[in-house]
Parts: sequence; structure tokens; C-alpha cells
Amino acid sequence: MKKYAWIAGFIVLALSAACLIYVPNDENGRPVPRGQTYGRDYGSRGQDVEYFYEYLSPYGTWVYNPPYGYVWVPRHMQYGWRPYTFGRWVWTDYGWTWVSSFEWGWVPFHYGRWGWDRELGWFWVPDTVWGPAWVTWRAGDIYMGWAPLPPEAEFIPGMGIRSFDFDFPPQYWVFINARYFMVDRVDRYVLPYERNYTIIDFTMVHAGIRVRGGRVFDEGIDLERVRRFTRQEVTRFELRDPNRPGPSRIEGGSVFLHNPSISKNQLAKPKTSLSRDEAGERIPMEEIEDATAGGTSLRDDQEREKRLVEESQEIEINEIQRKVEDDKKLARTLEDKEKVEEEYKAKVTALRKKHETERSELDRRHKEEEDKVKRSKIRKKD
Repeated sequence: MKKYAWIAGFIVLALSAACLIYVPNDENGRPVPRGQTYGRDYGSRGQDVEYFYEYLSPYGTWVYNPPYGYVWVPRHMQYGWRPYTFGRWVWTDYGWTWVSSFEWGWVPFHYGRWGWDRELGWFWVPDTVWGPAWVTWRAGDIYMGWAPLPPEAEFIPGMGIRSFDFDFPPQYWVFINARYFMVDRVDRYVLPYERNYTIIDFTMVHAGIRVRGGRVFDEGIDLERVRRFTRQEVTRFELRDPNRPGPSRIEGGSVFLHNPSISKNQLAKPKTSLSRDEAGERIPMEEIEDATAGGTSLRDDQEREKRLVEESQEIEINEIQRKVEDDKKLARTLEDKEKVEEEYKAKVTALRKKHETERSELDRRHKEEEDKVKRSKIRKKD
């Protein structure tokens, strides 16, 4: 009997140990076949989503925001910040890869999705699949642009982004003159979002996230188009993991970007968080504090935005003029040329009205920013 009892005890212990063995699953909860990955192979360096909760806490505020659960709102951001603005684009073995200027940028620009809320502003929804950049793209003869994929954009392993019903609001888009696409700091050339309503008409949607060889790949903008507009060759970088969190960097022919394997954990939650109502009261005040912190350069930032607006608007008028001259050369009769001229005048008139509206909206926002700084200074004195 003792012999059988010992055997039974051994079996129980073996089964208990088996329950502790981690079996990696894909995003649908199915075991991933041996040797197959959806992103990068990180061996035993795995973490779960609680790692994000702990790491990002010093840099922002966790908010319980139904239906997304716990979301993260960054604090102390520079003037004009939006997702995927402070950093640069590089071409890697995973396609167009975003290299953030922020120390914490290896997390929310490569995992999860971004959403926007009137009270919270931009917020990040965690996810566990790594990607070079979770964005969609637009491009035209003048501009290149990208927008963060929303929380509704679900990635299906082995397939890519699932079709979703989401109409990207104009403020989601980040646009720059195409010739600046590969500069070290695109934030210096990002156009104010007041311009987006017009620029969208000058661009078309381009392919983005794909799955290649079992990895997430961002095709983004065609390489030949980038070469043509930037007038430089596109260097291909190797993506390497420094095996520790911190700012991403470029050295030689490599991009060092921390990208550990992350698993889901439904029980994980931030150590500290705010309710949506609490965040709605506190976060706008923090934004005022941030504006005050940069108050000495606020006017310089605003002047830079005005210059970018004026330059881009002039380029659009010149682009229409160029197309008109081309069309006039193709006109066979004087009547056809006059028709082209009339169409040109109508287009320019409509475009100038849009431009005027954009400048008015920009002036209104600048005035609101200045008022925020003044109120914050009064609040500090009190």
C-alpha cells in the first residue's frame, strides 16, 4: 500500500508541476507551433503586460477607461506632441520602423494602439504583439503622412490587421513635406493639424501592416517614392535588442530597440490609477502645467507653426499652377486653354478660402494656449 501511495503522490506532484509549465499562445489563445513566431523570437526573456504597467508609471498616468480597461496617458509632453511625432523613420528588416526620441518610446509605439478622447487627450491601450510601427499611411505629390492605428484595429496572427470600421478623424494624421521624411527629427517639420483637412485631399491611403515570414512588417511608403522625394538613398538597418529598457538609438548599421516578448495577464493592473472622472479633472490641469514649463519658448513654437503653414500653403498653390501649365500645353485650341485657366482660377479661389480658415483656426488655438499659460501663472501665485 505504501508503494502505491508513493506512486500516487509522485503522479500528483508531476501533474502539479505540469500545470506550471508555460505554453506560448497566439493572440487567439491557441498554442504557437514550435519554431513559429509572430514578430521576433525572444527565447526565455518573456514578460507579461504587468511589465508595461510598472515601467510606464513614472512617465504618465494610468486611467481605467471603459471599454478599453487600463489606458496610459503620457505626462510632460513637448509642444505639439502627438503619437509618432518626436523621433524618426528608418527602414529595417521589419519595414518602416519608428525610432522614438523618448526613453519610454520602445513601449507604446511598438505595442498596443492609441486612442483620442476630448477629456484625456491621447491615450495608449496596451497589447502584447510587437510591431515596427502601428500606423496607417497617406502620401501624395507634396506630402507624406501617417496616423496611429486605433484600439479597434486588431492584429490577427498570420493574417495582419483585421478589417475594422473606423473613419480616421483629421487630427489623427501627422503630415510633413515629403522631402523631410527621413530627417533625424520629424517633429521640427510636422504641420499643425489645422492643415490636415486640406492635405488629406492632396494624398491617398497607402498599404501598411503586413505579415512577412511570420513577422509583422510595415510596408508604408514605397521606397522609390521616398528616394525620389528626399533625394537620398534609403539605408537598411538591422534591428537589434539591447536586452534592457531605455531610449532607442542608431549605431552604425543597427537600430537598438528593446522589444521583449510580452504575454497577456488578465489579472494584472497598475499599482496606482485614476478613474475616468478623476483623470478628467486632473489631466487638463497637468497640461496647463506643461504649457507653463515651456512658456519661454511657446511663442517660438507658435511662430514655427505659422511659418510651416505659410510655406506649405504656398507650395500647394504653386503645385496647382504647375499642373495648369502642363494641361495648357496639352490643350489643342485657344478655347481649351481658356477653359483650363478658368478651372485653375476656381481651384485657387477655393483653396485660398481653405487656407484662410486654417490660419484663423491656428490663431484661435494659439490664443487659447497663451491663455492657459496666463491662468497657470495666476494659479501658482495664488
